[in-house]
Amino acid sequence: MADPIRPVRLAETIAERMQTMILEGVLRPGEKLIAERELAETLGVSRPSLREGLAILEQKGLLITTRSGTVVARFLKGLSDPLEALLADDERVAADYFEYRLTLEPQATVFAARRATDLDRSAIAACLERMKIAHRAEDPTDEADCDVTLHGLIYEASHNVMLLHIMRVLSELMRKNIFYNREQLYRRAGVREALLAQHVAIGEAVIAGDQKVAEKAAAAHVRFTQATIEEIRLDDIRLATSLRRIDRQDIVWSGKN
Repeated sequence: MADPIRPVRLAETIAERMQTMILEGVLRPGEKLIAERELAETLGVSRPSLREGLAILEQKGLLITTRSGTVVARFLKGLSDPLEALLADDERVAADYFEYRLTLEPQATVFAARRATDLDRSAIAACLERMKIAHRAEDPTDEADCDVTLHGLIYEASHNVMLLHIMRVLSELMRKNIFYNREQLYRRAGVREALLAQHVAIGEAVIAGDQKVAEKAAAAHVRFTQATIEEIRLDDIRLATSLRRIDRQDIVWSGKN
């Protein structure tokens, strides 16, 4: 005998729709939803049904409801926090991180060039403009933030939810300088100019839908960043050695009274 057909409650439909939006990156971790009344009107549902739908997602750990409103949960913290503790201060991390990026990022950029919608392309173009404006400032902080944002937009434009969420975890760790010091990178002579040109090349190739150029530009960018970070690391080692040579006089007997 066939199983009876169970009618789907409106609350379940609401929860499913919003869960899909979270999965696809439309609703991002940490974002606050509009007030319950406005959200119910926007979705065209009753407030009790909406409240029940939100409760379903809260039970799944995808939403958090507080007195100030409902927020998309940082549901990947259970992965990112232990990773941060595990990877911090390990000498192998930077090299492995770039090797991982070189494996995935060129292909993600190909997907983006192939699959980006008009809205995706508009968002990437707007980010490039913000990056160019930030580049004129002496402080590279805003430009470095645009860097992370641009890569996030490209992952979104790849329309691959696995890539999107995994790379979001890595992007969060990168913001915390787990893999390398972004400020050191951006303050190195000539690097800001090179990075801007690389980011523009990647973004424009995605916007143009040129998969081969996008892939080549993404790979070149990762290799350049890796090589520059390695140069910075070696420079730091050399400087530390030179300083120890100067400081040796404090621990070596000179034969003088």
